Amino acid sequence: MDNILIRKLKAEDAGDITRIYTAITNKSAKSDFWQMIEGYAGRDENGCFVAEIDGRVAGYIISYILSVGFGAERSAWIPMVGVNPKFMGQGIGKQLAEETFRFYKNAGIREIYTSVRWDSVDLLSFFKTLEFDRSNFINLRKVLE
Repeated sequence: MDNILIRKLKAEDAGDITRIYTAITNKSAKSDFWQMIEGYAGRDENGCFVAEIDGRVAGYIISYILSVGFGAERSAWIPMVGVNPKFMGQGIGKQLAEETFRFYKNAGIREIYTSVRWDSVDLLSFFKTLEFDRSNFINLRKVLE
């Protein structure tokens, strides 16, 4: 697609991102989702971008820098990426990711991490095409009852 504009996330994009998230997941976003997106938009050091087609947000990528962690050097983390289902398969996610990579490379970041469910084949495939591979870390969780 030639008419895609990739630009930095703005706070006013939160509504469009919420709608895309809901369309992808088939569930309503939590009540604080909108505010969370606005918070990411307010920080210049975050590599958060949207893809616009004809002035409308068609996709987004949310990422941020982790300065410290359990054995990890300063790196970036991608917690969310999404493309409006009407525009999936047209390279929008790839363009968003490539802009994010350029952003962090220019900031001196050498590694970017994400976490994907094992049964999320579409996301695993997407990140694999971007040359993501398993890291030395595993996700752990504790259910609080």
